[in-house]
Amino acid sequence: MIEGFLFNIAHRIVSLVADPSGIIGTGDTPPAVVSDVANNVAEGVATAPPPQDPGGGMWMMIIWIGVLMIAMYFLMFRGPRKREKKMKEMQAGIRTGDNVVVSGGMFGRIADIGEDCFVVEFGTNRGIRIPVLKSDVLGVREPKLTPPPKVEVIEEK
Repeated sequence: MIEGFLFNIAHRIVSLVADPSGIIGTGDTPPAVVSDVANNVAEGVATAPPPQDPGGGMWMMIIWIGVLMIAMYFLMFRGPRKREKKMKEMQAGIRTGDNVVVSGGMFGRIADIGEDCFVVEFGTNRGIRIPVLKSDVLGVREPKLTPPPKVEVIEEK
């Protein structure tokens, strides 16, 4: 019984491969036409040239993976390393008295340099000294303050 069931499934699979539309074997087509269609399909599959791989095969895939790996290296590792190197050089070049901007957006002047931190003076009177990590100093620059507004004097006559 199981063998008959398996044979029936195998027969249906072969029929679907020979005619994907499912017309063959439905009983609507005479057996002579069914056998001609099956023979033509079988001959067409047997004589058809093997499909060509448009991508160039395995070597082309390996080349593309290599190109993607190189691109990922440049995008993910090299750029941030160059920026980090520039930042370290800038931080190593800071001297006492330089005006700096810290990561919080505050401007100050370097009062002292420690091993892993700068002592930065904040405020207009430069009386507030706060130690700041070297990595928190973003750059050497002075704040661009807006000049006070000009007051025009109107003369009365």
